[in-house]
Amino acid sequence: MGINVNLRNSYKEKAVPEMIKRHGYPNVMAVPKLEKIVLNMGVGEAKDDSRVVEKAAKDLAQISLQRPVITKSKKSVSNFKIREGMPIGVKVTLRGDKMWIFLEKLVNIALPRVRDFRGVPTKSFDGRGNYSLGIKEMLVFPELSYDQVDSARGMDITIVTTAKSDEEAKSLLELLGMPFKK
Repeated sequence: MGINVNLRNSYKEKAVPEMIKRHGYPNVMAVPKLEKIVLNMGVGEAKDDSRVVEKAAKDLAQISLQRPVITKSKKSVSNFKIREGMPIGVKVTLRGDKMWIFLEKLVNIALPRVRDFRGVPTKSFDGRGNYSLGIKEMLVFPELSYDQVDSARGMDITIVTTAKSDEEAKSLLELLGMPFKK
């Protein structure tokens, strides 16, 4: 792609040597790295209006720079009026340059724009070195303007790393600029 990604350079020049010093890895290849970032958006209103999923997919495509996949329900749930195979959400898996661009945008632009932001929670690790967080409004991303979005939707962001433990993943994400709560 040939895109200059500042966060990737920061990872190579600053984070890798610091991780080796903190955790005592034998070589550079043993240092944990980012594998992928998965963006997921459940669209509950889609059961009433099928165009809502396309609007959500368009918004997610603007944020992620990649076309999302429309997810369909696996089972019928009568309480929610959902039948098997109905479109109920959209998701994107980012890797490579797009992953680094999104993470830089998330850390430097989107999270500081969240109202009353005091940091992301440290308890959202899954025990295997992966981190998940939820954003209540997509409007914190600069690509979306308030006029073009029909309703404020939230999204789930999962950052998948090759770290073996939560402490390693937390120190990796801290070195990449993730603002954790103190």
